[in-house]
Amino acid sequence: MSHPFDYSNKRVVITGAFSGVGAALLEVLAELGRPEVIALDIRRPEGPISTYIETNMGKASSVAAAADKIKGPIDVLFNNAGIAATHPLEDVMAVNWLGLRQLSELMLPKMREGGAIANTASIAGGQWPAHLQEVLECISLETREELFGWTREHAQLVGDGYAFSKECVQVYTMKSAKQTLARKVRTNSVCPAPIDTPLLPDFNKTMTEKTMNWTISQIGGTIASPRDIAMALAFLGSDASRYVNGVNLNVDLGFNAFMTTGQLDFSGLA
Repeated sequence: MSHPFDYSNKRVVITGAFSGVGAALLEVLAELGRPEVIALDIRRPEGPISTYIETNMGKASSVAAAADKIKGPIDVLFNNAGIAATHPLEDVMAVNWLGLRQLSELMLPKMREGGAIANTASIAGGQWPAHLQEVLECISLETREELFGWTREHAQLVGDGYAFSKECVQVYTMKSAKQTLARKVRTNSVCPAPIDTPLLPDFNKTMTEKTMNWTISQIGGTIASPRDIAMALAFLGSDASRYVNGVNLNVDLGFNAFMTTGQLDFSGLA
């Protein structure tokens, strides 16, 4: 019998499914009905997929070629691929932000009514309210040349690119939700706290291990597993969230709630 979380008979596109959250998502979807899964990544995932398209999400030509190979209809797009700031700034912005936007816009016309786009953002991108107009200006830029010129002009704001790229994803999720809803497709994101994935050592380098450990300590010392985040993504892609649109869902065991209500202990960062 069908249920609101049922993925059977659905067609799903996932980026970044080789490891971490993406790999866990493949397993969760298999448990929820084993949909037809088209995986886009630089390496072929070992999990249950139907089709693999080798794709570099940081290269516009590669994203365009991959999208051209995908024939509709598609029910769910999971924009999950991402890299840490151990990579050059332009690569971080290209993979985490530009590739996500490009694929979303190319796939939208191929998506079935009632479908969903679920983006993997981060709680690191939660500072956008302090400079919303700048982020809106950035995500409105059409070409890579314009974007990279803009990031150089706003170097202090952009920093190493990781947090800012996730700010772009969060704001784009909210802004694009109206456009996708016009086609009866919902757009949301998950914003995880630190996750125990192969990328964790990279984040320990760029954000410092002290900061990462402090963040985890503020939520009881429990780090998220890839499956924890994958289940939230699966919810946003399912019919169970059919009235959820334009939401950046914090999957952080309360970290943002504690920060907003002044309950974090910053002494551990001194």
